[in-house]
Amino acid sequence: MLALAVAACPAAAGAKVFLSKEEALELAFPGAARVESRSVLLDAEQTKAVETASRAKLETRIFTLHTGYAEDGAILGYAFIDTQVVRTLPEACLIVLSPQGTVRTLRVLAFYEPEDYLPTDRWLGQFQGRELSPDLAVDRGIQGIAGATLSAGAITSGVRRALAFYSFVIAPQKVAGN
Repeated sequence: MLALAVAACPAAAGAKVFLSKEEALELAFPGAARVESRSVLLDAEQTKAVETASRAKLETRIFTLHTGYAEDGAILGYAFIDTQVVRTLPEACLIVLSPQGTVRTLRVLAFYEPEDYLPTDRWLGQFQGRELSPDLAVDRGIQGIAGATLSAGAITSGVRRALAFYSFVIAPQKVAGN
């Protein structure tokens, strides 16, 4: 999806791609024995639940879930690459969740808007350890970014989508033993 956004964007020449998908997944799960990627098609009920909890319409019902595993088969965490248009140009973020469903890491992989609107690592750090809750919103539990309101909102929505996916797709499977 990231490659499609790059190819389709006429302003891509001035865009910043910070990490490839492979590099991002390596950083997401350092020392992992393996990382499995699989596509998950949400059913109508899951789609509605994720949209309601994340407070954002899904562009697609298909998610790619990346799961990191230790040598002993234990799950190290889950990663999502969220790609969306911020103003008129795309951005892509890597959202890594712990096995318990809290945000472990958040990184910007690619950003096509002017760099003035690019969130800092310090701003991204405020998501660490967060779970899906009503205060996971800009100007509530998440500080805004002066002059970059749309970037802050877009990234926060992406994190909320990943956490909602965990809550309504991954967590129920863990309870069922799948």
